Amino acid sequence: MALRVLAFARLRELLGFGERDVDVAPQTTLDELWTSLTASSPEAARLRPSTRFARNGVVVDGATALADGDEIALLPPVGGG
Repeated sequence: MALRVLAFARLRELLGFGERDVDVAPQTTLDELWTSLTASSPEAARLRPSTRFARNGVVVDGATALADGDEIALLPPVGGG
């Protein structure tokens, strides 16, 4: 299945991309995608507890199964004041 993955803010820096097309197996979950994307970046992997996912513009949890053509946004925590 083909997905488009968008990474923002600190995750963009750590993963080395802002947008990337990714192929995954059918029934892959967001948590499995996360593990694959962060395998070479332990610092990015540590951000999982505070990272949210959006699938096609809707915030979902890591157990969500993906479908061909999905757009996945990796949303790190946002600070400000």
